[in-house]
Amino acid sequence: MTESRMQGFAAGRYAAIDIGTVTCRMLVADVDAAGAIHEVDREYAITNLGEGVDATGMLLPAAIDRTVETVEGYCAVRDRLAEQGAPIAKTIAVATSASRDAGNSDEFVRRLAELGVVLSVIPGWKEAGLSFSGASCDFPGQDLMVVDIGGGSTELTRVEGGRDSDDVSLGQGSLSSFARFVRNILPVPIEMDAIACEFRGNLRRLPSLEPYKASTLYGVGGSTRAAAKLVQQLDELQTRPREIQAEQVQQILEACRENPSAFGHAALKASAERVHTMVPGCVILAELFRHLGADKLVICKHGVREGYLVERMLGAVSAPPQAD
Repeated sequence: MTESRMQGFAAGRYAAIDIGTVTCRMLVADVDAAGAIHEVDREYAITNLGEGVDATGMLLPAAIDRTVETVEGYCAVRDRLAEQGAPIAKTIAVATSASRDAGNSDEFVRRLAELGVVLSVIPGWKEAGLSFSGASCDFPGQDLMVVDIGGGSTELTRVEGGRDSDDVSLGQGSLSSFARFVRNILPVPIEMDAIACEFRGNLRRLPSLEPYKASTLYGVGGSTRAAAKLVQQLDELQTRPREIQAEQVQQILEACRENPSAFGHAALKASAERVHTMVPGCVILAELFRHLGADKLVICKHGVREGYLVERMLGAVSAPPQAD
């Protein structure tokens, strides 16, 4: 992991848990006396906490149960790592779109508190800021236009001079688009058009798109990584690309429209657990390319967890990051 330099931190081992609409992830990292972050372990699971939230406005009991079970497993991994190395200085979890949209998120917070995990449900604008902090671990000191297509929302953040500005959260993501518009597993053309129309409406509600226009986008989150896996599968590449061209996303959508059966097989090979949200995520990405004037997306390895580690868990103010 690219090292990030900070001020005002306490050196030690930390655990950051990111509970999104679709996935639940954990980062365990050591922060040394110089303020550098060293990755120790990374965990990932599909928990679909946001299942049903778009229709009912509530977290389903089964979704809460499986996410709590996953976090409990993460705590066991964390404790084992602590026994093998340094004790954990702090563990805090952050929840995003599904939890902030649900009317019963307090029940989820209580269940995690019983595990000794303090959950912070962050607003959309803060999620965008944390995505910027994570992306900055990959591209320190650069001006960036960061996009985070999550399950329940899409965040846009302009980074200039090492600082984020114009953070905005749009209440539409890959899973919420699937739940609202798609009847089967893969969307048919009219459903893809409906997802795109809805997203264009969300963009039109912004005061201006000018702050977010850029020739290159920097993507964090599972939807952009899933798009890269699709490109790898469809183009028969040996490795997953770190960059996606706008025309490649259009080719994905055209493949789904023209031959959904063959496309479905490729999507299953690319990422079986995301097969239902891949195309909705690509529809949103295609609209971002079109309306922000971009022709390329660079995929960042790090995101909300690293941003949370930097900004929240350490109580730190980021100094200008330095790449080793």
